[in-house]
Amino acid sequence: MSKEEDLRDVLNQTAKDISLLDHNPRTWLSWMVYLLGRLERLAMDINPNDQEIYKEMLSALQDAIRDRLKRGGW
Repeated sequence: MSKEEDLRDVLNQTAKDISLLDHNPRTWLSWMVYLLGRLERLAMDINPNDQEIYKEMLSALQDAIRDRLKRGGW
């Protein structure tokens, strides 16, 4: 199994665990914010100059969420 497949499995299990913790999707927001915060800190630990790249990723995520809301799919 590749690293990407391993990570996908971990993320799938994490999503399942979050949903089992509370079935109300509204409460999942805090976990999404937590994950993004952790990723931002990790990006800065690796290379402080990555802050702009991280902000670009957040902007792309925002676009993906808007598209999801408009089109109904990822």
